[in-house]
Amino acid sequence: MNRWLFSSFAPIYLVIVFNLGSLCLGQEEPPKVASPADDPRKFVQIITNHGDMVILLESEKAPVSVQNFLDYVEKGHYEGTVFHRVIKDFMIQGGGFDAANLRLEKSTGPGIKNEGGNGLSNQRYTLAMARTGDPNSATAQFFINTKNNNFLDRKNSQDGFGYAVFGKVVKGIEVVDMIASVPVKGSANGAPGDGPSEPATPVIIQKIQVVVPVASTPVVPSP
Repeated sequence: MNRWLFSSFAPIYLVIVFNLGSLCLGQEEPPKVASPADDPRKFVQIITNHGDMVILLESEKAPVSVQNFLDYVEKGHYEGTVFHRVIKDFMIQGGGFDAANLRLEKSTGPGIKNEGGNGLSNQRYTLAMARTGDPNSATAQFFINTKNNNFLDRKNSQDGFGYAVFGKVVKGIEVVDMIASVPVKGSANGAPGDGPSEPATPVIIQKIQVVVPVASTPVVPSP
């Protein structure tokens, strides 16, 4: 099922978003796989064939979206999926289609409650849940905003619900920028009006795993 985001520019498929903040993550050594008694903050590492990103999950403000995302992470759902939708100066979307068959959308559970009113804004480098026209239809697909997209916030949205942000990139923004600039071609998985949006060469999510930060280095500044 195609999940679209409708805007004043074009209908678009979306995902959950994170705001950038003041976090300290290690740069000289890789994130460590989490153990049960870790820092209460939740971080995940998205490993792709273009590099890795570390994401802070906004558990307090988007508890339903974050738990849903972590459930899919635990099941291994994201392994071998792709960023199938790349729209310049807007967002990159993924987590739903199989790299081995780009026309095959992976099965998911039911949609979740829309948390678009949680106060988090669709700012650059935040993650949000993708959905269909049904406000409560988000499942596994997510997107990363590659510019400030305030029109996706509930208070500015056309449908009165908006797109729920649930995390932010705190390390690896250069990877986001790299993916956002890949050559694209026509796509059967985009929304009407998208134009070319499918990466010409697949951008593969190899794995998403829960990690703990290695404290000591400066954080990504807010854009």
